[in-house]
Amino acid sequence: MCEGTGWKRVERSGLSGVTRCECAAATRTEALKEHSNIPPQYLNASLDTFIVPDDLPPMARKNLNTAKMQVRSFIREFPAAERPGLLLLSESNGVGKTHLAVAAMRALLDKGHECVFWDYQNLLDRIRSGYNAASGAADREAYRSALDAEILVLDDLGAHRVTEWVEDTVTAIITYRCNNRKPLIATTNLPDPDLAGQVVEYKTPGGTPVYKKTLTETIGPRARSRLFEMCRLVRILDVEDYRVKRGR
Repeated sequence: MCEGTGWKRVERSGLSGVTRCECAAATRTEALKEHSNIPPQYLNASLDTFIVPDDLPPMARKNLNTAKMQVRSFIREFPAAERPGLLLLSESNGVGKTHLAVAAMRALLDKGHECVFWDYQNLLDRIRSGYNAASGAADREAYRSALDAEILVLDDLGAHRVTEWVEDTVTAIITYRCNNRKPLIATTNLPDPDLAGQVVEYKTPGGTPVYKKTLTETIGPRARSRLFEMCRLVRILDVEDYRVKRGR
């Protein structure tokens, strides 16, 4: 229709002109996907491919289906006026949080939104490397990418050793995005005491409980407050790691 120019001729009221060809939108979407940094394991993640296992306990199946519906609602209503972001929480690994986050991301890419995926620990490592004068351009741009991307997907939030530098960096990213109404889609395995109380990670040989670090302890109270201010919460409760279960 446009012979590859991206523009097609139109006639309106006897006047000739040009308008964007339909191929331009398709080309833009493909370019956005190419630069989205989605991990190969999740390239085909979607709500249609999020299959809730039949052999899970009834409550676990119900909670996973509820989470799936909440993510579908988030996609349909994006960007919500009050909370444009999404936070997927559970106290367990392997329950499908990353799959759901990328499913939302891919749906928004199809709508023409720019999205960038970062694994939390990898992002922090790249930001730290960027301070080295010998680092590559990609490392130096990692922090700017986390700030400026239209939609940032941050997987496994809190999965890094807690230091003052980490807390300050995460707070700066989340605060900037919150203040500038830039949506964030995040996943975390860390409990939030206001939602679930303390979670026992293990017990010592003497039977003393050792509690799992909370989201607030790991990313700091300021970042946690901003995160809850800007994101819808999707809690996945009573679901064990079914990736491990399948492995067994």
